[in-house]
Amino acid sequence: MTRLPGTAAVGRAEGTPPAAATRRRVPAKPGRGRVPVPDGFPAPSELAPLARRMLADAVRVARWAGELSEVDKRGELLPDDARAAGRALAMTVGAAANAWGQALLVGLVELRDGGAGPGWRLHAWEHDDEAVVRGWSALFDAWTLLAPVPPAALRGVFAQLAGQAVDQAPQLLSFLHLVDGPVADSELLELLRRGLDERRLGPGSGTFPLSPVPHAAFAVSAVRGTCREPQIDTPHAPADVAAVLDWMLDGLAAVGALGRRDEAAELSPLGHWAVRAKLEEICTVAQTAAGHIEQSAVELLSACADYTPGPARAEYRAWVAARPADRAVAELLEAARGEDALVRGLAFEALRVVAGSTAEQGVRAAVDEPVLRPYALLWLAEQLDEDGVSPADVLGAEDAAWLWVDTAAAVLDHGETALLVGHVEGASAGEPVRLFNRARQSGHPRAASVLTAVASVHPDPAVARAARRSAFSVHTGGA
Repeated sequence: MTRLPGTAAVGRAEGTPPAAATRRRVPAKPGRGRVPVPDGFPAPSELAPLARRMLADAVRVARWAGELSEVDKRGELLPDDARAAGRALAMTVGAAANAWGQALLVGLVELRDGGAGPGWRLHAWEHDDEAVVRGWSALFDAWTLLAPVPPAALRGVFAQLAGQAVDQAPQLLSFLHLVDGPVADSELLELLRRGLDERRLGPGSGTFPLSPVPHAAFAVSAVRGTCREPQIDTPHAPADVAAVLDWMLDGLAAVGALGRRDEAAELSPLGHWAVRAKLEEICTVAQTAAGHIEQSAVELLSACADYTPGPARAEYRAWVAARPADRAVAELLEAARGEDALVRGLAFEALRVVAGSTAEQGVRAAVDEPVLRPYALLWLAEQLDEDGVSPADVLGAEDAAWLWVDTAAAVLDHGETALLVGHVEGASAGEPVRLFNRARQSGHPRAASVLTAVASVHPDPAVARAARRSAFSVHTGGA
């Protein structure tokens, strides 16, 4: 929902428009620490000065640069240009480079033929308030790129946890939006902890772990012969969660979305506007005639691929409720038969919300279809075993290997290629050659492409060679 920087102080800073700084505050009732945010919010003409002030250095660098014949491959200033900008604008080299990065994100400069030049937004900056606010919104949407990253974020658990916590940012920001006044860091910490626990275990249950790709955790543990992955089931250390929350709040404060004071956080006027704009976008989409309820199963599942588990389940329930149960089950299973592995996994996630025996009957029939068999077996085991299910007891080696390739294909098509390394490490139990042999013998049509991708990204040369040999064997039909 949101991402980005700028240090706008909460309250009435110098130059803050009166309407932005004096939102009506209703006295709190005894025992109540906050009241709802009023309906009236500042217009772009009142918010634009805040964004202009926050992005003043980015505008200065963009105007100083003019037409640059060359930038580096990422669009950043070359070292000589960064030093020249610092001298000309009385800024440090680092500040000049950071301001240039902001100018790129906002659209004040645009990349052209290996160089860069003024963007349309720079020309509109002084007279188009709407363009200024929308430019700041682009910066806000990229707050993770500009957030200060402590050294710990580059290693181990913190790096993994930070990525999961960013998915919870919309919930934290929505909560702050509904509150008029500061919210204690401790309250935000509890909200973040609960969100991470739901992501890890599912709402109100400690039975089935969630995974970025549906059933990937089951595929991993089936190949390994264990029920769960330790890193999925182990609760996050409170100190790690607190460190990640601090990093998130600092990043959002850096883009001017909120202010921090006395171990509490409060959205700035720009932050309130951004959250409300995002919520209105969601509501507009949900109210259109072509909303998810009216869409096909494939369209529903594709749309929900980017949702967190809670909102996705709500969409599944609404979609299923709008049609007869047998038709809903048939459409979801038909979607699962397609070529997209992610849609296949999501189809079985959606089948969890279908009440009664209709879904069970349809899934039992799907056990006879090779493409659906591993998913169907796991789904049935989950539904019928109230004490939890061990995939190793449900799937044989062939089914487990097929499912591993299928979920790897979903990662390859929809995720970061680097995630394949973790997909291998989690499933191989120190025996990648055995895993690759099973994968190439699985008969999965994507086995060769998955193994080739693993070979291209795995940092261990021996593992990469083993994956490459197995991929070649798939192509040549070798034993």
